[in-house]
Amino acid sequence: MKRFSLLLGLLIALVMLFSACAPAATPTAAPPTSAPAATEAPTTSPTSTASPITLTIFGAGTLAGPFKQIDDAFMKQYPNVTIQAQFGGSVSMVKKVTDLHQIADVVAVADYNVIPKYLFGANGATVYTDWYAGFATNAITFVYTDKSKFASEITPQNWYQVLARPGVQIGRSNPDTDPSGYQTVQMLALAEKYYNQPGLEQAILANAPKTNMRDTETELIAALQTGQIDYLAIYLSDARQNGFQYLDLPPQINLSDAKYSSSYAQASVQTANGTLTGSPIVYAVTLPNNAAQPDWAAKYLQFLLGPDGQGAMKSNGFGTLGPAYANDLSKVPADLQSLVTPWPGQ
Repeated sequence: MKRFSLLLGLLIALVMLFSACAPAATPTAAPPTSAPAATEAPTTSPTSTASPITLTIFGAGTLAGPFKQIDDAFMKQYPNVTIQAQFGGSVSMVKKVTDLHQIADVVAVADYNVIPKYLFGANGATVYTDWYAGFATNAITFVYTDKSKFASEITPQNWYQVLARPGVQIGRSNPDTDPSGYQTVQMLALAEKYYNQPGLEQAILANAPKTNMRDTETELIAALQTGQIDYLAIYLSDARQNGFQYLDLPPQINLSDAKYSSSYAQASVQTANGTLTGSPIVYAVTLPNNAAQPDWAAKYLQFLLGPDGQGAMKSNGFGTLGPAYANDLSKVPADLQSLVTPWPGQ
């Protein structure tokens, strides 16, 4: 009996061991379900993914103020664009392209005549462009402060007598490098005839020697503010931007009104760049043929010639032209055609 119990226990142990070594039952897999549809990533705006662009602008010194406002607004609208702008005398800036062979995407000058004279390839020179658009107007004036000699006496009627007085120091820009420089001399020549005052031009220029000249008249603003000079020949826009007192000169002499174009043409000045005859002050812009970013440059001009750009020019004291004047509509880029009209008289 004892032997039987021992065998029974051994048999039970073997059964339990066999059960433990048997493979576990595989659970039934749930039927497969289709995967959820992939969600498309949100579409980003073209400018947020566009390649970085650097736009180079050469401009007249007078344009530094309004172009800063325009450039900031343009870069805000197109965050991938960085604008590098240089400002100086219009002739000097254009010669950076023609003589120094620097690349500019946009060239803007204070006298539209500068563009055909230097960039149209006269006398076999390289052709950099064959069109331009006038987009703003201006006028020549003299500004002064309370520190200026005879500031309490000068008026729009006696200004030419006051500026010719001994001891008066007048600042102006260089006629060889800047439109404001030769336009000032043209204005004085017109004033001499308008007021019937022979010798007026030379009497005033005697108080504006070369030591009082700079490449652009804006370089002399600090000298006026500190009293180093008494009066400064400058554009009306700069007078307004800086809050200076200025002379309200008649349109017959201040080069502001195209109505007097034939009269303005009677005044001329000799410069290192030849004889320059008077004409209405119209700022002009073009895109050089060798621009590094021609498509973006055209987009910039759309902004400049459109409501935003013209609003900035007006708020900075310029006269505006809407639509802009084009010298040759057939040569203006297609993207700009709707913003220009034929230049009056051309």
